[in-house]
Amino acid sequence: MGKKGGTVFYKNTFEKIPPEKKDKVFTVAIAEFAAMGYNATNINVIAQKADISIGSLYSYFSSKEDLFLAVAEKGHELLGKALAELHPEEGTVFEVIERLLHITVNYAEQHTDFCHIYIDLSTEILSGLSERLSDSVETNYANVYKELLTRAKEKGEVRADLDVPMAAFFLDNLVVMLQLSVASSYYRSRIKLYLGEDGAQDREQLIAGLMKLIKNSFS
Repeated sequence: MGKKGGTVFYKNTFEKIPPEKKDKVFTVAIAEFAAMGYNATNINVIAQKADISIGSLYSYFSSKEDLFLAVAEKGHELLGKALAELHPEEGTVFEVIERLLHITVNYAEQHTDFCHIYIDLSTEILSGLSERLSDSVETNYANVYKELLTRAKEKGEVRADLDVPMAAFFLDNLVVMLQLSVASSYYRSRIKLYLGEDGAQDREQLIAGLMKLIKNSFS
């Protein structure tokens, strides 16, 4: 359920409708919020495209804000599932990081709309909305990075003087930017400025280049 501190973003009536109807509401809402942004999205258009009345939509969600947050939380849940495939205990630190970069690229390619919603949600103007969301995914990522690098340090896989919190922060920012660079045309154009058309299109080459830099920095 999309919630934080006991707040649920949809009403009990939404739980009771058929799964296919629920999926259609989410599918339409995701597409509209991703394409138009929160502020420009018209909740009446969502209802029309989902083949339900505006009254029905408000019987499921109290407001456009709650519908948006329910959609954003769905994206967080998918991201959490992707994180579960990381298996940080398997392999060397650099094998895990490379796996992380592949997971990031795959998520961004498969869930581009959620990435666009994340970009919108991360703006200052929507900071009030983002504060209502669960922070479990971000907290999990931070803990995973720190634990991964701490273990690597203990095993001698990285430099003895590696600043673990700073390295974890660097890794998190790298992952966020990689995700945006795959999902957003604006950020893809920035890759082309540095790597050219081929470098921007070749995901394997991009990940290999990033891994070389990470190994040089952490080893």
